[in-house]
Amino acid sequence: MIDAASTSAPATPAGEISLRAFQNLIRKMYFEKDQARGIDGTFMWLMEEIGELASCLRNGTHEERLGEFADVIAWLTTIANVAGVDLTDAVMKKYGSGCPGCNQFLCTCDNAEKP
Repeated sequence: MIDAASTSAPATPAGEISLRAFQNLIRKMYFEKDQARGIDGTFMWLMEEIGELASCLRNGTHEERLGEFADVIAWLTTIANVAGVDLTDAVMKKYGSGCPGCNQFLCTCDNAEKP
């Protein structure tokens, strides 16, 4: 579970933020509103942002894509906060030892497979 009081970013190169620090930042900014909206309502916002990202990938500028990618990550992070999921823990458990399909750091799964 993410500690709501922990908002300082761990030491990273200038201009970077860790996944844990970003999740804490989103929690600090929006958690009360997000919790009141709930997972279902928040999921609908995520789907809207994914649609906007899809449009930008087809016809948008690089700057528009930057914003939409950031929005998708923020809304996904919001759902994780409401659901009590630590994204750093989830990512490390799933991908920290390599591809979940072949267990290699350079995936060797067949291209037809979803790792």
